[in-house]
Amino acid sequence: MDQTAKLIETAEGLALSDGKNEIRGDFSRLLPRVRRGNLASEHLVRAVKLKGIDLPVVADATAGLGEDSFLLAAAGCRVLLYEKDPVIAALLKDAWERAKRDPETAPIAERMTVIEGDSIRFLPELDPPPDVVLLDPMFPERKKSALVKKKFQLLHLLERPCDNERELLDAAIAAKPKRIVIKRPAKGPYLAGVKPSYSLDGSSVRFYCIVL
Repeated sequence: MDQTAKLIETAEGLALSDGKNEIRGDFSRLLPRVRRGNLASEHLVRAVKLKGIDLPVVADATAGLGEDSFLLAAAGCRVLLYEKDPVIAALLKDAWERAKRDPETAPIAERMTVIEGDSIRFLPELDPPPDVVLLDPMFPERKKSALVKKKFQLLHLLERPCDNERELLDAAIAAKPKRIVIKRPAKGPYLAGVKPSYSLDGSSVRFYCIVL
């Protein structure tokens, strides 16, 4: 972890602080997005939805603070969240435990399982295989983007641009899902140069979908 940032206990939960800014996981702030009628407009939910499968199992291979996973769990998915950075994993686990104690978020959090570790190792071992693998790896262009919110710069002290794109994609394929969904900024390149089957485009985010 960067020496200027450290984990601290606060009244609101575990936080990463550099003395000026703090960041913590907080699923309760996503509740407006999971109200009835709102989820259907989420591009991520549309990208993951599979015909004939009401409750898909999704492996979020690069979970971060788990916000995408929370949206998918709210949409009825069972989600496995993998985070390899121990500090980010600690923030994620703390947010998840708090969500399970909150009556408003508990039903959603119960469909989530947080695993600390490198998904590249875990994905090929999943049995039964997940229906969908979600990938949202950091890459250099994103780190320099002016769109990155100031508080998330703390996380960027921990995250490193993805330098093993092919290995990550190969692990996702080895998991034998029906679909791989890759989250990218709107002008982001293909992951490992692999052209997707199709894409869903939002104003700032694009979801590349690889059908297997």
